[in-house]
Amino acid sequence: MERPNAITLKGNPLTLIGPELKVGDKAPEFVLLDSGFAAVKLSDAGDIPKLISVVPSLDTGVCSLQTKTFHEKLAGLTDKAKAYTISADLPFAQGRFCGAENIDRMQVLSDHREVKFGTDYGVLIKGMRLLARSVFVLDKDNTITYLQIVPEFIDQPDHDAALKALKKVIG
Repeated sequence: MERPNAITLKGNPLTLIGPELKVGDKAPEFVLLDSGFAAVKLSDAGDIPKLISVVPSLDTGVCSLQTKTFHEKLAGLTDKAKAYTISADLPFAQGRFCGAENIDRMQVLSDHREVKFGTDYGVLIKGMRLLARSVFVLDKDNTITYLQIVPEFIDQPDHDAALKALKKVIG
């Protein structure tokens, strides 16, 4: 399923591939790779709330800022929720980024092999093999309680709204 004009890059329309998920939908299971190429599934986290921050590439300033901002704001919440950053970057690059930036409150995962996460969550950008900047908050049952697909590729998500939604499902 293609969704033309779903987001823009500097005002130019881009098409997203996959369904348009909504609040109340069950989050699709995923199997992604960590920096050591080990498979990580959504269900591995169990029945705790989750924050999923999706970025096009950690090698860009905007994506780096998004990841570092969530990392900082998650202080004190990591024992109550699981947080992920997902991109189509190679696991090696993700590992290098996390080491250089001391990212340890979020698990950084790669969708580079099949971009199946991107397709299943409706955030794969057609023709670019990149994921659209987005944020998903899931409750303990993996139901989507908050989502934002950032309309303009180079803009930041609403960090505060996402964290407020996460704190709400934490209780």
